[in-house]
Amino acid sequence: MESELDVWVHPDLRAAAAAEDWPALLKTWRRITGSNQSKLGALVGLAQPDVSAIENRRREVTSVEVRQRIIEGLGVPAELLLGGTQLEMPLPSLVLPGVVVDPEATRLRQVTATGLRLDAPSIGVMERLLAEHRRAEDTLGSRVMNSVVAAQFEAISGLYETARGPLADRLVKVMAEYAQFLAWMAQDQDNAAVALAWFDRSYDWALESGYGDMAATTMSMKAHLAWSQGNGRRCVRLGEAAASTAGASEATRAMAVQMAGRGHALAGDGDEAYRRLDEAQMIISNATDAPPWLYFYGEFWFAAQRGMADLHLKDWSSAAEHLTLGLAGFAPTYRRDRAWYGSCLAHAYAGAGEAEAALTTALGVIRDASEIGRPHAWGELHKVGALLLRQGAHEGRVLVDMLAELD
Repeated sequence: MESELDVWVHPDLRAAAAAEDWPALLKTWRRITGSNQSKLGALVGLAQPDVSAIENRRREVTSVEVRQRIIEGLGVPAELLLGGTQLEMPLPSLVLPGVVVDPEATRLRQVTATGLRLDAPSIGVMERLLAEHRRAEDTLGSRVMNSVVAAQFEAISGLYETARGPLADRLVKVMAEYAQFLAWMAQDQDNAAVALAWFDRSYDWALESGYGDMAATTMSMKAHLAWSQGNGRRCVRLGEAAASTAGASEATRAMAVQMAGRGHALAGDGDEAYRRLDEAQMIISNATDAPPWLYFYGEFWFAAQRGMADLHLKDWSSAAEHLTLGLAGFAPTYRRDRAWYGSCLAHAYAGAGEAEAALTTALGVIRDASEIGRPHAWGELHKVGALLLRQGAHEGRVLVDMLAELD
């Protein structure tokens, strides 16, 4: 039976908490801990029949008191809860019960539920909620956020047939953004087939609405998928295609050019990789028109990208320098990115033969890698452990044992 301190690393449990799906949360908690309904009831101050009724959805949790008993009794982390105090952003949704963001969001619920006339303020709320979900995903990870975003997308896409004129164009643009975000989350979970399907939908809607920024972004993300599959040549080709997309902003072009640079690095062409990365950094430094989904762009992010190129080219010391600089600029809420680039920094140290620094860095991100960095950051840490073991460093055994404990 797993210790209660560790249960909240499980994606299913975290997703249930984020959605405040109390029946799923109680059932999942019992399954993970091997507890029965009586033991769970004792922890949350409910009788066994009440626990059974909630789990089987015969009784809804509508009381603030019962909700708080469950939260306190099971130790639900505050950052997972809707409106949790430890998040720097809310976690709203059109489809989660009991969540009221503001009066406009309330109207948007009425639009999606009752067919009330779609208007510009309602689409504005859609755009704002999507922006907040993007930032929530940085902290909670794609496995927690995917179902929330997918359900919200379904509610919004259901309005497509009723939208007319400029509102229809704007709604299709929002749908393209949602599809791109869902594609990214599928890709983050290493589900390439689903990611490609969402990318295709996003690209089609981007073309339909004349959304050059999103069409280019979708192409860049396909380049990222090729990069993650080890196909440097395809990454370059897709990145270059994205950079030449009509109607793309300078910031979006910069993302495409840096993807081409990463493809060159993966293919072993350092000169061309650094030329394209330098070009991308110059473009973004002068850009004033970044779309909302590129909120993370900046000096630190580009430093991390250069570190990734160094890593591919086995320039270990330069990789460590650039990845350290990049990580220094990532806010604590960027848990997924900190886990990924932190695991890459550990790889750079291991490649340089600095076993102690590699282990220290790996242990600093291992919890986030376990919770929201699977499979990518988690897989990178396994590579670090294997590399250290091949070098005969005892730190490799320490890391491998820690990874096994959290698997």
